[in-house]
Amino acid sequence: MNVLIVAALTLVGLAGTAVVAADMPERQAVTLSFFGLALTVLFMAFQAPDVALSQLGVGAAIVPLMVMLAIRTISQRPAREEEAGSGEDKASQEEVLPGRGGDPP
Repeated sequence: MNVLIVAALTLVGLAGTAVVAADMPERQAVTLSFFGLALTVLFMAFQAPDVALSQLGVGAAIVPLMVMLAIRTISQRPAREEEAGSGEDKASQEEVLPGRGGDPP
């Protein structure tokens, strides 16, 4: 094996371990981007420039960006729900299912 391929495989292994070991989702998204870059280097070492270019665009840029946007959306959701429900009664927000009244059968 070529020394460059062994170094790239080691880099991919370390980056993959770093993604799994990251405890916060924001850090996982950032390390996922570095993992995508490491895979790009590995694909270039295997002389597959078309796959490397695709990995660079998708794995190192688009997927981490989508993860960060999802984290941002989820973290803002409780604040929006509190603002929407601040002026209403709690009982009016509960959904009543058909056939399930307050009386036991």
